[in-house]
Amino acid sequence: MSSATEPTEPLSVEQLSATTLLRFATAGSVDDGKSTLVGRLLHDSKSVLTDQLEAVERVSADRGQDTPDLALLTDGLRAEREQGITIDVAYRYFATARRRFILADTPGHVQYTRNMVTGASTADLAVVLVDARNGVIEQTRRHAAVAALLRVPHVVLAVNKMDLVGYRESVFAAIAEEFTAYASELGVPEITTIPISALAGDNVVEPSANMDWYGGPTVLEHLETVPVSHDLAHCHARLPVQYVIRPQTAEHPDYRGYAGQIAAGTFRVGESVTVLPSGRTSRIAGIDLLGTPVDIAWTPQSVTLLLTDDIDVSRGDLLVPSKDAPPTTQDVEATVCHVADQPLTVGHRVLLKHGTRTVKAIVKDIPSRLTLDDLSLHPHPGRLAANDIGRVKIRTAEPLPLDSYADSRRTGAFILIDPSDGTTLTAGMVGESFAAPQPVKDEGDEDGWDF
Repeated sequence: MSSATEPTEPLSVEQLSATTLLRFATAGSVDDGKSTLVGRLLHDSKSVLTDQLEAVERVSADRGQDTPDLALLTDGLRAEREQGITIDVAYRYFATARRRFILADTPGHVQYTRNMVTGASTADLAVVLVDARNGVIEQTRRHAAVAALLRVPHVVLAVNKMDLVGYRESVFAAIAEEFTAYASELGVPEITTIPISALAGDNVVEPSANMDWYGGPTVLEHLETVPVSHDLAHCHARLPVQYVIRPQTAEHPDYRGYAGQIAAGTFRVGESVTVLPSGRTSRIAGIDLLGTPVDIAWTPQSVTLLLTDDIDVSRGDLLVPSKDAPPTTQDVEATVCHVADQPLTVGHRVLLKHGTRTVKAIVKDIPSRLTLDDLSLHPHPGRLAANDIGRVKIRTAEPLPLDSYADSRRTGAFILIDPSDGTTLTAGMVGESFAAPQPVKDEGDEDGWDF
């Protein structure tokens, strides 16, 4: 029996702090069994409270079901329970002796693909489910494309409902081969394929006795052992300023601190820093962490930096090491996933939010839209509809300090907002991606842009 399923005492604070953290998201088409997989994972790893399980058993019995419907552990909205689908992203937190987990159970319906973008944007791993009876379908390809676009380091293909195809190895092998070829072409760096039955529990936490031809890890074993090698503390140091602290009290008459959460990297007292987009420079005179002075701070700590010079710094500015400052630009080229019902069109006036800074912008061009079936690029579509993935060129009213998304998932991302009602329109990733088109001649210079 796997040690993860043996009854144990709750992990102490010291034990939890000694384990690593894995953020992962689940995705798949409607009825592929995502919520059941998550419920099975929580149940079989002893991560469900007694009262939660009793509530699920009671609701399942009221519906005439002989066994608990484990999907109810994550489908919390009334509409989700009534329709048997996931609508919103359901976050769950659990831990084993090896690792702590933050799980985002994302919807499978096409109209809720935008929610997968939300759930997977910070994930270290994505679990993509397919129904063994249906194989790889368009929504599977869309989820693989989103995972590749968001540069999720690890992708797991879980071929579910193997019990409904007689646990046949040939069915699993054909699906695994098709998905692996597709995801590899997208540039997904690591793909692991696992045959499972979430309903029966095969290969979720316990190895399956029905698939002795499979010698790989269970889902939980892989989640516990997959390397989380990224370390934002060693990335380009970036601090988006959220608030300027000036108490102006008798105790602190001249205190001026710049507060925010370190997005990436490490800051040290005495280090030369540059304020972007203004380009002014100074040195770090002090760092306050939870009211205590420290000599060094790193992501994701929330800190207050004090500078040696009294310069103009305000919310929306970015503090960076002077020797490692990103370029500032008003011309943004990015790959985007459009998430709003209204289309994104050339000439669309939007707000662009990057970190803590929001500026006016115009969509200058949409060079291409990705066709998910064969990964071809449809040139100059003129618009992106809901759930479309494509390339855009944007002109901003003010210069922005932008990292490439390939270098930093935190400071290389942005969203486009409808200025009329605040609706999120598009999630964008700066720089090249698997959808990078051939260079397109820029014909917008004479079109009378007003900034």
